[in-house]
Amino acid sequence: MGDKDETEVKLYVRDLAALAARLEAAGAVLEHPRTYEHNIRYDTPGGDLSRQYVVLRLRRDTRVRLTYKGPAVIAEGIMSRYEAEVTVDDFETMDGILRALGYVPFVIYEKYRTTYRLGEAEVVLDEMPFGNFCEIEGPLAAIETALDTLGLAEYPRIGTSYLGLFARLKELLDLPFRDLTFANFAGVDIPPEVFARLA
Repeated sequence: MGDKDETEVKLYVRDLAALAARLEAAGAVLEHPRTYEHNIRYDTPGGDLSRQYVVLRLRRDTRVRLTYKGPAVIAEGIMSRYEAEVTVDDFETMDGILRALGYVPFVIYEKYRTTYRLGEAEVVLDEMPFGNFCEIEGPLAAIETALDTLGLAEYPRIGTSYLGLFARLKELLDLPFRDLTFANFAGVDIPPEVFARLA
């Protein structure tokens, strides 16, 4: 699949159905309907990748992809980082290769994702175990245009990854579990104002 520089903005959005309606009214194209994702993020036993702010991830949704992400640069709520990704055809075998190379699962995380295309921007609606979010990825001008078109320009921008948010929520709410799964968050009530504080 190649490599690229990833530029995106992340927002907490309570009502994804209303946002989907605004996307459709703006002429956005539905590229991928709501799909479940299972992700494993790997690290060395000593946590070397996390200390370097590097991501090594294996994802299974409608296909299987191995992804590397370099350290992020965040400016005005826009996150940019180098990303390289390749499609593989066997999740379990790739997991076995990574373990044989000395990597271990650092965290497992799940989400449901719906993907739209609005002009040059990719707009994804993510249902995470701890809340609903929108990510807009593409050239900076396309991101800003999409934010304006969708009425999101004034929303607080979250300048961290979902796992970064998860780590801060774990600390804030004293959550005892390691993995970001729907089962772990069943019955956990997270007030929406928490995300405004974490933005």
